[in-house]
Amino acid sequence: MWELVKAGGWPMVPLLLLGVLALAIVLERLWTLRRNEVLPPGLGEEVRNWAARGKLDPSHIESLRRSSPLGALLAAALDMRGRPRELVRERIEDTGRHIVHRMERFLNALGTIASAGPLLGLLGTVVGMIQMFLGILDHGIGDVNQLAGGIGKALVCTATGMIIAVPALIFHRYLKGRVNGYVIEMEQEATLLLDALEGRGPAAAAPRPAAGQSAASPSRAPATAKG
Repeated sequence: MWELVKAGGWPMVPLLLLGVLALAIVLERLWTLRRNEVLPPGLGEEVRNWAARGKLDPSHIESLRRSSPLGALLAAALDMRGRPRELVRERIEDTGRHIVHRMERFLNALGTIASAGPLLGLLGTVVGMIQMFLGILDHGIGDVNQLAGGIGKALVCTATGMIIAVPALIFHRYLKGRVNGYVIEMEQEATLLLDALEGRGPAAAAPRPAAGQSAASPSRAPATAKG
């Protein structure tokens, strides 16, 4: 392995550094973007119950804001309770943009590594080929086997760049998709909270069967009188 690194020349140094950086970013984002950390189970329903019972004191809201990205989004909605729905949605959207920016932290760097890895590997190969052909110019072709070995060593940089770039690209797309999925679920939870604050949630719809029954009673009364 060390012989291959030496064969690639100086471009192997930045390539290896990019590989280490990509690995660090992937591990950090996988740990940070765990589902239980971003969308704690049952948090949305718990906050809606707070709103239904009127337990919305500032300490609860501040604790909610610090708990998770979903908590920060729901706390932003609770800060604007009692305002028109359009204003509340604007606050949610503004807060959501900041949350998405934090969740996508380092992902641009990971995408850059995925794009730059093959180019840097190709640069190393070109540099190696130039050095090899300059040697041929000075000393002639010499041994053909040695020439083939030199070409193979020059291609080490290209192979290394691909080995770094392919996993970086895969994880970049995967982590972006995970963030987008979280955003959709947080939007749904925020909408349910807005409906609960406006009294249009499931709790508000519960009395409707009783109203239907009272409306049906007068319709049966005339039939009894007729009989």
